[in-house]
Amino acid sequence: MILSDKTIMRMLEEKSLVINPLTPEQIQPASVDIRLGNTFSIAGDTSTGIITLDAPIEYNTITTDTYLILPGQFVLATTMEYFELPDDLTAFVEGRSSLGRMGLFIQNAGWVDPGFKGEITLELFNANRCAIELKAGRRVGQLVFAQMDGIALNPYNGKYQGQTGATGSRVFMDKDKH
Repeated sequence: MILSDKTIMRMLEEKSLVINPLTPEQIQPASVDIRLGNTFSIAGDTSTGIITLDAPIEYNTITTDTYLILPGQFVLATTMEYFELPDDLTAFVEGRSSLGRMGLFIQNAGWVDPGFKGEITLELFNANRCAIELKAGRRVGQLVFAQMDGIALNPYNGKYQGQTGATGSRVFMDKDKH
């Protein structure tokens, strides 16, 4: 079941759902607007020109209120908001259509697990032929919350728990490496 604004507001008041900072205007009929934070990370070049799944990636991270994403550039960004989801609530991350129409693709895994705590890292890609100026604090998407049919047996406690800032890939930490 998708949560309504009324339920979201009640959960925020009860502190069973935490979103900080949050303004009343961000709460929509069936979602909460998410805003762009001020941290951006770009994967650094490697001596071989190859990024592997088995080794940490070096990222160049900057903090700025304005970021110019170049044509064809991929950059990690973060939400301004820090989230704490209860163990029986999940969320979907959706980019804004208005930005997609400019050629800015906003993606992440698209899913926030129950029990997750942290800022959400966003993957941004500029498919336009022109650079796009990004500003911290601007709405970039929304979080749609879904109530689960029960409490998760194993709520999220993974390698991104508690993340802040534009957090790079930690795929090298996977237990299922071959």
